[in-house]
Amino acid sequence: MSINGIQRRGLMLVLSSPSGAGKTTISRELLSRDNNLMLSVSATTRPRRPDEVAGRDYDFTDTVEFNLMVNRGELLEHAKVFDHYYGTPRKAVEGALTEGRDMLFDIDWQGTQQLAESARDDLVTVFILPPSTEELHRRLRSRAQDPEHVVAARMAKASDEISHWAEYHYIIVNRDLEESIQAVHAILNAERLRRERQVGMTDFVKRLREGQ
Repeated sequence: MSINGIQRRGLMLVLSSPSGAGKTTISRELLSRDNNLMLSVSATTRPRRPDEVAGRDYDFTDTVEFNLMVNRGELLEHAKVFDHYYGTPRKAVEGALTEGRDMLFDIDWQGTQQLAESARDDLVTVFILPPSTEELHRRLRSRAQDPEHVVAARMAKASDEISHWAEYHYIIVNRDLEESIQAVHAILNAERLRRERQVGMTDFVKRLREGQ
C-alpha cells in the first residue's frame, strides 16, 4: 500500500471498550467506509451468535484446537473472556502489514497488552468509553442477544475494563455514533502519515534532492 506513490508499512488499529460501549458498531462502519482497512478475524471458542458469519466475524473453534494454536505459537495474542478464549492468528496479520495493509482489531485490554509487547511500533490503540453507566446498561439490554445474567456479568466486569483506559493512545467517549466513527477515522488517517510507517520516504526524498 502507498500514499502518494510512497510505499508504506501497514498499521494495527486496536479498538477496545467494555461490552456495549460501541466498538463493534464503530468497527463495522470503519470497514464499510475505508477500503484500505481490513478486519483481523479472531479465533474464538465462543458459540456463534445468530447474526455472525464464520470467517467474517470470528474463526470459531473448540478449546482443544485453540490450545494447540497457542502451543504452536500461531497467535499474536490470546485471552480468556467470560469463560471463552479469543486470539489473533499471527500469519495473516504479519503478511498484511508487510504488504502495507492496515488491520483493525476488536479486542480487549488483555489482548492489547500482548500486542504491545510483540508489535509496539505497528500499534495504534483507541479506547471507547460509554457516556454513562446507565447508558451502557441500556445498550447491553437493548441488544437482546444475551440473557439477563450475562448482561449482569458484563456490567460487573465493565469497571475493571474501564480502569485500563490510560494504557491507550487515544480515548473517545461515544456519545454520538457518527462523531465517534469520524474521530477514529481521523486517528487512522493521521497515523498512516507517520514518518516511521512511510518506509519508501527515504528513497523518495533522496530523489527529490537529486532533482528527479
